[in-house]
Amino acid sequence: MKSEYEPNSLTLIGAVSLGTGVMIGAGIFALTGQVAELAGTLFPLAFLLAAVVTGFSAYSYVKMSNAYPSAGGIAMFLEKAYGRGVITGACGLLMAFSMVINESLVARTFGTYTLQLFDIQQTDVMIPVLGVGLIIFAFLVNISGNRFVGTFSFLMAFVKIGGIAVFAVAALWVSGVSLEPAGSEVDSIPGVGFVASLALAILAYKGFTTITNSGSELVDPHRNVGRAIVISIGICVVIYMLVAFAVGFNLTLAETIRAKDFSLAEAARPAFGNYGLWFTVALAVIATASGLIASVFAVSRMLAMLTDMQLIPHSHFGMPGRIQAHTLVYTVVIASLLTVFFDLSRIASLGAIFYLVMDIAVHWGVFRYLRREVKAKTVILLSAIILDVVVLGAFLLMKAASDPLIIAVSVVAISLIFASERLFLQARRVAGSRQHHSSHGGD
Repeated sequence: MKSEYEPNSLTLIGAVSLGTGVMIGAGIFALTGQVAELAGTLFPLAFLLAAVVTGFSAYSYVKMSNAYPSAGGIAMFLEKAYGRGVITGACGLLMAFSMVINESLVARTFGTYTLQLFDIQQTDVMIPVLGVGLIIFAFLVNISGNRFVGTFSFLMAFVKIGGIAVFAVAALWVSGVSLEPAGSEVDSIPGVGFVASLALAILAYKGFTTITNSGSELVDPHRNVGRAIVISIGICVVIYMLVAFAVGFNLTLAETIRAKDFSLAEAARPAFGNYGLWFTVALAVIATASGLIASVFAVSRMLAMLTDMQLIPHSHFGMPGRIQAHTLVYTVVIASLLTVFFDLSRIASLGAIFYLVMDIAVHWGVFRYLRREVKAKTVILLSAIILDVVVLGAFLLMKAASDPLIIAVSVVAISLIFASERLFLQARRVAGSRQHHSSHGGD
């Protein structure tokens, strides 16, 4: 059964809204404190350098999107480079899982910020409960159709980008915009820690990849997918830098790290008091909701494309309708489980590792097999690979010292994904061979 896509159902503005929706939903509200924990007082610079690394990374996706726009996005790019084999299936699943991990990150961020309005401990069971509730809401919006998702994402993107910009500018104004941060009671962070922080900051930008999954559903996709990627990253660079400086000027480094999962809400207190807190929480609710909707939209289409390619198994489980509706269900179920069982820090770490591994595979595939076909420059592709490897290496080195369990989980998960993909494809080939022999049994 083939998935049904809706050509010309998304505009350029709608695609930009989806991309910025995912990026701002996770990047600003969930990751600012975690980046500061690794980068120290230089965390605004970490967001800026992460944008540079993301720019090199986006080059491959823009070139591939211009040449091969598809509703399967990255899955199609991998298939063009590596064929319909283990690497395409496994790396496609890595990307899909990193997106689902991002959804659980956003969902828990929604719960964390919402609870700032109430006198409830952050370890309370209400964080995953609120997060799962948001995931269910995102599912309901997504089954309403592409045009509704695009319109909703545009309205939410307009509100949250404008609101966050107002917050950041006002916070900078109140702080006096001195050249010095609010101060630090924390020792300076070594160079490895700063480089490692880029892995999480890059995660804040990776939402641009969701635009590639809009592919053939976008108006004039050969031109507009690449445009939407560039515009989305540009908007987020400005917003991230404004917010990073606003937090840095209103909180000491120790305060930022202490409020790690809700640093923006904490930064609003000295600047605006309770009114600032309420305003920030309202922005967080809007940003996380729209971010989750956009991410669910993209990952369900990618899983549907992998299913169409016969690279992953599919079961209806008694559900009616088309494959996209089924993959929506799978997406929200997995995201809900992660939301319940993982905390924000480990969710972000797992997502960063999965994404960087997949990203390296994409760049290598374009460099090795497609650079002439898509007219990509070798030096940019190699630079993207080197930057990813350096950042991933530094991040793994830091996590080996502070949280080796997450490295073990990542290695086991990646190994299982590749092994399962190999076994599935082998089983499918055996089944196909048996069917072929059976069809010629009377010859």
